[in-house]
Amino acid sequence: QVQLVESGGGLVQAGGSLRLSCKASGSEVNLFTMAWYHQAPGKQREMVAVINGIGGTTYAESVKGRFTISRNNAEVTVYLQMNTLKSEDTGVYYCNTFPSPKIHWGQGTQVTVSS
Repeated sequence: QVQLVESGGGLVQAGGSLRLSCKASGSEVNLFTMAWYHQAPGKQREMVAVINGIGGTTYAESVKGRFTISRNNAEVTVYLQMNTLKSEDTGVYYCNTFPSPKIHWGQGTQVTVSS
């Protein structure tokens, strides 16, 4: 059973930066298209960034130009570099496969952007 562990969240002022990590327990994850999902308080999870098995990326319009998704196959880890953070970026960030989440959700990592 593959497990996903998200980390790197925290409290940051608007305009600041954070780098999130998603560590997977099985190397088969390197073959999957992966995404970061954002869940704002009281709202549904939504995809914000996607990376495929050869490094191609796609972003939600709301984060384009500010966030960068990447992966390190040796570490079986997916990253999300978050720059120029806004208050609306606040929420819990999760990683999982895309377009459908096929791995049990991890606990996510909380990002709080203060204004």
